[in-house]
Formats: sequence, structure tokens, C-alpha cells
Amino acid sequence: MRFEAIEEYYMVDGNLQSTEDLEIFQGIKKAPIYEVIRIMDGIPLFLKDHLNRMRRSADLVGVSIDREDSQIEKDIKELVLKNKVKNLNIKLLHTDIKGIGQVLLVYFIKSFYPPEQYYKEGIHTILYNYERENPNAKVLKTYFKEEIAKQLEEKNAFEALLVNKDGYITEGSRSNMFFVRKDKIYTAPKGAVLLGITRKYILKICEELNIKVIEENIHIDDLLKLDGVFMSGTSVNVLPIATIDDMKINSVDNKIIREINNRYVNEMKMYISSKREE
Repeated sequence: MRFEAIEEYYMVDGNLQSTEDLEIFQGIKKAPIYEVIRIMDGIPLFLKDHLNRMRRSADLVGVSIDREDSQIEKDIKELVLKNKVKNLNIKLLHTDIKGIGQVLLVYFIKSFYPPEQYYKEGIHTILYNYERENPNAKVLKTYFKEEIAKQLEEKNAFEALLVNKDGYITEGSRSNMFFVRKDKIYTAPKGAVLLGITRKYILKICEELNIKVIEENIHIDDLLKLDGVFMSGTSVNVLPIATIDDMKINSVDNKIIREINNRYVNEMKMYISSKREE
């Protein structure tokens, strides 16, 4: 596994380590479960939701995370202070290390946040045939990430929409997908995709706005019938899609997508504000 920890320090089961020594990453033999959490103004965004999902992933693959939520939160806060980081993604990685056993690694990773232009003009995406073995578990598959990265680079795309053997789009390679048709939103059923944290809050916002959400996969043959498409994720929030392969979709002007994006940004701001007051 590549050594992706950056900044000056990282954590191994609550113990501070220098990133000058990343030898422990060489001992990772099994595909680990993980979470990526966005640090905003020094605060881990929607932390409890991420920790709950990580424990669900652990249950699904038959492992147990021994560190308590309070301990993990303390680890993150210490890393933020020690590294003097205000805005960056942090990764929690639970895995089995050869000669050591199960450990929880916590470290900062290189992070990309889309510029304003992406939200104003929309992004280019591609279709990619792939099905996750266990879609509800967030398990790191290095070969999959590498192949997707190669395809995105070759086609100058930002994201890949995963298509199953029957021609239905389930999710993005690193995101959840939402499709707008008239006044309704379509998204994949809970059991078919990784349940994103941003997705959870988008569904909450839709309920508040009385927007009907239908948990149903969209077939690739129906893409041109849509009024808008957007992806969601930890680093991208709500990001409109302008093209899928050579198909153009006017997502940036869609009122529903704009309203959801504005509400989600406000949701983040309120969360950060509430945590500052604790």
C-alpha cells in the first residue's frame, strides 16, 4: 500500500508518530476498512455519522474496532492541533498489520476541493462497468482506485458513474449519484450502494423541502430524459454534472439542485458553529 499520510504526524492506536517513519504501512496485507472525514475550521465534519458508518462496515466484514468513539475523536483533535491543520481531509484506516495485529491508523491525506468554476459550469463524467462486492461496506480496493484514476485521466473526467451488468447506474466511484426528473429525485436503493454521509443530509434536506425522492436505479438508456444530475461526497458537497460521456445535461441551471446545494452548505455551517460552542 502506498504511503499516503502527509503533514508532520499521524496516529497508530492513539500513539503519535512522525510521518518520517511510515514503515507500518508496508505491513498492510488485507483490504482495510476506512473513512475519510473533512476537517473544516479545525472541526471534523459530521464525525459521529462517519464513526457509525465505519463500525457498520466493520460489522459487515466481520471485524471489531476496539477504540471508543471518544478516543478516536481525541486522536483527531490532537492531530489537528499537532499538525496545525484547519482545512484538510483526515483518514481513519482500520486494518491488520503483519506482526502487530489489528490497528487503527489516523492521518491526513492530500485533498482536493472543487473550485467555484466546477459548481458554476458542472463537471464531466464517464460511465464505467463495475459492481462492488459489498456495496454497504467502505473497504479500500487499491486496484479499483488505480484503474478508475487511469480512466478519468485518459478521458479528462472528474468522476466515473458505475454501471452494473444490467445497464443501471448505482453510484459514482467515490460518490453517491442523484438524478432529477421534473420535480422528483432518483437515487440508488440503500442496499445497493455505500450510504454516504453527504447523501444522508441531502435526503434530510429533500424531506424538508418536500421533494419526493425515489430510491430506484436509473438505466443508461434513460439519461437523456433527465433534467439534472449531481454527485455528492465528503470533498465535493453537491456537485452538478454537465456531461456523461458525450451526453449533455443542464444540471447547473436546475432549481432543485441549486436549492439542495444551498441548504447543504448551510447545514455544514450550522454544524461547525454548533461544535465551536461545545
